[in-house]
Amino acid sequence: MGLERAVVTAEIFANQGGVLAGVEECLALLRGRSLVVEALPEGSPIAARQVVMRITGRYQEMGLLETALLGILASSSGWATAAREVAEAADPWPVYSFGARHVHPAVASVMDRAALVGGAKGASSILGARQAGMRPAGTMPHALLLIVGDTVEAALAFDRVVPAGSPRTVLVDTFHDEVEEAVRVANALKGKLDAIRIDTPRERGGVTPQLVRELKVRLAQAGHPEVGILVSGGLTPERIVALKEAGATGFGVGSYIAAAPPIDMTMDIKAVGGQPRTKRGRLPGVTPAPGLIWRLP
Repeated sequence: MGLERAVVTAEIFANQGGVLAGVEECLALLRGRSLVVEALPEGSPIAARQVVMRITGRYQEMGLLETALLGILASSSGWATAAREVAEAADPWPVYSFGARHVHPAVASVMDRAALVGGAKGASSILGARQAGMRPAGTMPHALLLIVGDTVEAALAFDRVVPAGSPRTVLVDTFHDEVEEAVRVANALKGKLDAIRIDTPRERGGVTPQLVRELKVRLAQAGHPEVGILVSGGLTPERIVALKEAGATGFGVGSYIAAAPPIDMTMDIKAVGGQPRTKRGRLPGVTPAPGLIWRLP
């Protein structure tokens, strides 16, 4: 019908509250087209039915991108919202996104970047961290300990190889009692140990507040009160609060962020040729949205 050049105004709104993420990726997708794009800033708190992005221009410039834009915003905002929930529970201690192993590698970096937008202080995937202008964050793997065969020997090797300035965080739940291993490692590294990490499996009861309390007391009694306690493994906001109160000083969160449900997004045309027009059930015309920032062109 020759109407693909019709000038329309489309709005994207969230169907539930949360934290907005994916805006920068959407702008990169839209850049170079004859469109005017306004959006809320990345990381903005959003409410249900709130307009998060408005696009004005010829329909042929935006129509094919609708599904991609909604998917980017929905998934990224879901991950960012979950990250904000655990970050608020952990405050003032840091949360690190360890969720890369819970999602397809094609989207792991996107998930990690969204977690950083939501409040995580670090992310384990190299690309995700670099896209956010940060260095990847992580610890030694259990594989190192298992292949070496001794926690202290592995910790000393790790200290020799890892560059100066990188945190010395050592797993202490592989071979022996976590408290015993923590004190052995702290004594061996002689003040160079930043933190121990516990990821006790569910088969042995998981990480409990009681274990964290004992670690904190025993390390202090052994002369290492400055050593932090990083916890990982099936963490939720509720578990983080209890572990923080027990003395944990950092949290590696994987599945809670990676498995977060998307924040459902909807895109509606609200005007055609400058005249209000939309589907039944919606209000025609541009929606008042003072928080939008003029981003493109």
